[in-house]
Amino acid sequence: MKQVSKLVLGTVQFGCQYGINSAGRPSQDDVKAILDEASANGITTLDTSCAYGDAEQVLGRTGRTGNFRIVSKYLRTPGTTFDGVFRQSLEQLGTDKVYGYLVHHFSDWADDPSLWEKMQALREEGLAAHIGFSLYSPSELEKLLEAGIDFDIIQIPHNIFDRKFDPYLHPLKERGVEVHVRSTFLQGLFFKDRDTLPEKMLPLKKYLLELDDYSKSSGIGISELALNYNAQNPDISGVLIGVDNVAQLKANAASLSDRGIDLDINVKEQELLNPVNWK
Repeated sequence: MKQVSKLVLGTVQFGCQYGINSAGRPSQDDVKAILDEASANGITTLDTSCAYGDAEQVLGRTGRTGNFRIVSKYLRTPGTTFDGVFRQSLEQLGTDKVYGYLVHHFSDWADDPSLWEKMQALREEGLAAHIGFSLYSPSELEKLLEAGIDFDIIQIPHNIFDRKFDPYLHPLKERGVEVHVRSTFLQGLFFKDRDTLPEKMLPLKKYLLELDDYSKSSGIGISELALNYNAQNPDISGVLIGVDNVAQLKANAASLSDRGIDLDINVKEQELLNPVNWK
C-alpha cells in the first residue's frame, strides 16, 4: 500500500538555494503548481520555517495554504520576540493557526528553557495543535527527555546512511510523539555522480557504491530505495521531500511502493552525514 499520506512537502527551496543538486528556486507560479500537484496526490502536510528565506511569504501568496496542515518553526533572532515571530509567520502564511510549531534550533531552548512555556501556550490556545523540536543529534533528544519536556512532534534526520535515531523511534511512537524525518535523500547526495564527489566527501563513495550494488541486484532505483526506506518504517509519521518542480513531485509520489527493502549499510564516518561538514 502506498504511503502517500506520510509524505511531507518541504519548502526550504521555495525560499532559498538548498541541496547540492538543486536546480534553483522555483518561481511563484511553479510553487503554486507544485502545491496543486501535491494536493492532487494526497499530500496533506507542508514543512516550512521563518528561517527559510521568504518561503512562508511565497506559500502565503499562492492562496493554497488552507489546503494543507502546516508545520513551521521558531528561530530566535536579535530584536524579535517569540510572539512577534510566531504572529509574523501566521500572517505571511495567510492562516490563523498551524498544525505544528517547532523550535528550529535546540540551542534556543537550551539557552532559555522558559521558551517551552511559550510553546505550550500556543498549544493551549489552539494556535498550534502540536509543538516540539527540530533536532540534529540523539544527545539533544536525551536532554529533552531527561528534562521531562512534553513535546508531541519532532523532526530529525534519517535515511539509509543516517540511522543514529533508530533506538528512539519506537519508544517515541509509543509515547504518542509524531516523528517527521528529513534528509531522506541526504540533500541529494544519493544522486551525486560517484566520480565527481568533493574531496572531503570521498570517504562516502564506498557506501554509495554499496547502495548502487543493492539497487542493481534488487531492481529498485535509488530514489525509490531512499524514499521507501523511510516511508515503510511504521514508527515514522512523516517523510519530508523537497522538490524544485512538478515533475520531481510526480516522480517521488510514483516511486512509493510496498516492495520490501532489506538494506543495511553501516557508515563509519558519521560526521560526514551532517551536510554542514561537507564544506
